[in-house]
Amino acid sequence: MDVGKLPNELLARLLARIQHRDTRVLLGPGVGRDAAVIDAGGERLLVAKSDPVTFASDHIGWYAVHVNANDVACMGARPAWFLATVLLPEGASEEQASQVFGQLLEACESLEIELVGGHTEITHGLGRPIVVGAMLGEVEREALVQPAGVREGDALILTKGIAIEGTAVLAREAGDQLEQLGVPQATIEKARRYIFEPGISVVPEALAACAAVRAAGGAVHAMHDPTEGGLATALYELAEASGLGVSVQEEAITVLPETQAICSAASLEPLGLLASGALLIAVAEEDCGTALAALAEAGIGASRIGAMVKREAGVIMDGRARIMKVPRFARDEVARFLAG
Repeated sequence: MDVGKLPNELLARLLARIQHRDTRVLLGPGVGRDAAVIDAGGERLLVAKSDPVTFASDHIGWYAVHVNANDVACMGARPAWFLATVLLPEGASEEQASQVFGQLLEACESLEIELVGGHTEITHGLGRPIVVGAMLGEVEREALVQPAGVREGDALILTKGIAIEGTAVLAREAGDQLEQLGVPQATIEKARRYIFEPGISVVPEALAACAAVRAAGGAVHAMHDPTEGGLATALYELAEASGLGVSVQEEAITVLPETQAICSAASLEPLGLLASGALLIAVAEEDCGTALAALAEAGIGASRIGAMVKREAGVIMDGRARIMKVPRFARDEVARFLAG
């Protein structure tokens, strides 16, 4: 198999082998599910997520905290506690270990998250650092957001723009190659900053949208953050988790200038590029304006890109010339480029 996520069909077969015995597990693993939900018996539900960072080596600690926090926030929860397993290659210096640890602390501080434990080691056979994170958070029972909550006719909102993380990773990990392909140095430098501005965290927009729609008497039906495999893969995951189809407007999808420049030079498709930093939000059509207004007030760019439709329609995109299926990617475009 190619580098990257397991194919959804294979993952679904593997997950089907799990026997669920504990009734306190309200939401277990599944394709398109961002995190698990456990009823610990209190006023709030526990939300748990684990995710590694394998593409990036620069600022890997920062990535690890935010990608895990994003998935917890997609359940309507506030991330609170983080555990990190830090695996460093043989020959790693004390300075490198200190840098990764500092990145973890800085990222946790930025979201008011407590680093509560984990594991560190020098690992035989690694060519680059790997950080595996586990994030825990809490959410009030009535505020829980689940992928299966999506309804036919829901509006679909996308925040910021696609491929923020992928653009930053390429600029940081392959800047010299991009320059050789004709990408201006100023573009590469700005793309390197994408992990901070516009940023790979979606926690602020998830919390803002949920709070505003609830205050107006509605509810966010689902949230999903596009990660590996880009927006295209996220749309298929959302369709799988909800049992519906998705229809999006190509011209409504924001591709940031540096992303477009890098993808054009490297012959990459932005729809399939690592995309932490963007958030998909499904809300009833009548709540769409409320959510967009709340995001704007929080200084977060967002647009309505489409709607949830009947399952039979599939995952489709209304392009400039024709309506077509959203492309599928066997592996993330970042992985394809770095491997090539």
